[in-house]
Amino acid sequence: MAENPFFASSTLPYQLPPFAQIREEHYLPAFERGMAEQLQEVEAIANDPAPATFANTIEALERSGRILKRTATVFFSIVASDATDGIREIETEISPLLTKHRDAIHLNRALYSRIKQVTTEDPEEAWLLEKYRVDFVRAGAELSETEQERLRALNEELSTLATTFSQNLLKASTASALVVEDAKELDGLSESAVKAIEKDGKYVLPLLNFTNQPALAELTNRETRRRLYELSTGRAPENFELAIKMATLRAERAALLGYPNHAAYSVADQTAKTTEAVEEMLGKLVGPAVANARREAEALSEQAGFAIEPWDWSFYAEKVRKARYDFDSSELRPYFELDRVLKDGIFHAATELYGVTFTDRPDLAGYHPDVRAYEVFNADGSPLGLFLLDPYARPTKRGGAWMNNLVDQSHLFGELPVVMNNLNITKPAEGPTLLTFDEVNTAFHEFGHALHGLFSDVRFPRVSGTEVPRDFVEYPSQVNEMWATWPSVLANFARHHETGEPVPAELLEKMKAAEKFNQGFATVEYLAAALLDWAWHKLAPGETVLDAEAFEAAALERAGAAFALVRSRYRTNYFAHIFFDGTGGYSAGYYSYIWSEVLDAESVDWFQENGGLRRENGDHFRSTLLSVGGSRDVMDAFRAFRGRDPRIEPLLKRRGLLG
Repeated sequence: MAENPFFASSTLPYQLPPFAQIREEHYLPAFERGMAEQLQEVEAIANDPAPATFANTIEALERSGRILKRTATVFFSIVASDATDGIREIETEISPLLTKHRDAIHLNRALYSRIKQVTTEDPEEAWLLEKYRVDFVRAGAELSETEQERLRALNEELSTLATTFSQNLLKASTASALVVEDAKELDGLSESAVKAIEKDGKYVLPLLNFTNQPALAELTNRETRRRLYELSTGRAPENFELAIKMATLRAERAALLGYPNHAAYSVADQTAKTTEAVEEMLGKLVGPAVANARREAEALSEQAGFAIEPWDWSFYAEKVRKARYDFDSSELRPYFELDRVLKDGIFHAATELYGVTFTDRPDLAGYHPDVRAYEVFNADGSPLGLFLLDPYARPTKRGGAWMNNLVDQSHLFGELPVVMNNLNITKPAEGPTLLTFDEVNTAFHEFGHALHGLFSDVRFPRVSGTEVPRDFVEYPSQVNEMWATWPSVLANFARHHETGEPVPAELLEKMKAAEKFNQGFATVEYLAAALLDWAWHKLAPGETVLDAEAFEAAALERAGAAFALVRSRYRTNYFAHIFFDGTGGYSAGYYSYIWSEVLDAESVDWFQENGGLRRENGDHFRSTLLSVGGSRDVMDAFRAFRGRDPRIEPLLKRRGLLG
């Protein structure tokens, strides 16, 4: 396949992948050639007769596998964003092969021996060298031959199980969708929302990837709410057994690598470092959060006039919010039109803070007609990179929202970044796309990840942009959420989609007054998920679980987070963060969001203390933290930005948990 577009670097601006040329039949040949080529490169490095140096070993490894990198980057972006049946078949075939390939590199004894021989006086090189050494040790480089054989088998099986888990969940988003024949059962949803889900005379509401579906806040029919909630929590039941198997295998793998459990293995190279540190932080939050949620539940039941059930919570939370604060969140929606949020909100804030500007590039095609491309420039007019946005939900797209790099910035290759945000907004059948405030906040959050990738200014791809510890990566994105409600930014984008009138000041005041309401629910929902993840990955090697649902209940009871009215944000059967990736993903890492929020709350305080949306502040945040990626210790970068170590009090204050 001489014309396979993956066999050569893209000639498009910023080496944007040539999506218009890529067809499904290109992937397998490109994967095969890419893996074979990289193994040849690795063998040449491992068997080089010259003394091991940084240039001929570490830098050579950084340069290896270019075809494979291009292919895998595009393919797994498509797996997440537009997975056809053909793509899923390729994923099933290629995932275990890629696992074998990674093991072939990490378990190459001659290669590891050379890595250990390398020395360098350059600080940036020394940091990368240590990362490689740790990567290889954590991948099993120091195990015996027999142990490595078992490790290979475990990795391959985990890869296969994770692919099946992910595909089951994607199918379940539509297979378990709420289907009604009478539109009256959907009373409470907007006319445009109902029209958008009409299909063949019925109404099909697909599931998003978390427990509490957004429609639960709007549906007036209690039976419809119950059905939707139970479909949500009961989807993909076959994944329970897969999760048990994956957690068991991860525990065995951790023991093989010298750790008491997978959680200990997972946090060892994160900023948390130890399981005790994570448990101490989570433990400080559970009691106050549950107490807060119980108080909220009493208020909701009083409003309802009966003892509410979990599917009633969101609906009556809106009622209480309206009664207490005279605030109905649906009143904001007409003021949040997608294009305006993006250009007059997200882009505007970035321009004010960092001086960057954005130019539409309709000539640059994505993998789907909904994908939009924007060229990004520094304040001096120099090119910074490309930003792509895929805003809408579709049956072939996984739930949630995320950022990924299509091209990593690095001085080694002279490449500027191409970054992408994926959202899951329901596309209207006609007319403007109006967002909830949660969707606005999510868009600002994901763009924070995009900025982390765009502002990367490092030498090596391995430490580019968001290649930082998992419990740090959410921090810059959380900081960017603050600009969604910053007065000057909000005034610039929150305008009525028909009249152009700004959102009324009194409505914003009501929103601000209501901000801390329902924080008990939000915190317990999140903590329950983090604790559930933790329980699965604190399993000891050889420990067996017979019933996943009973395990869930017992784990939350032990942690003090069991509250029947507030279920975990994700149950085991649809906890994609921790089970979708055979290499680990966020396994034993869902705590990262709250861990990062400690840093975020501190940083928001810093911005407020220093005048907020000012270029000087943005330049300081960019130069000390966003631009360095993973090229230095991230907590050193935080201290360079903030001037001291983080404290938890700003987070407790934000979430209303100080008492």
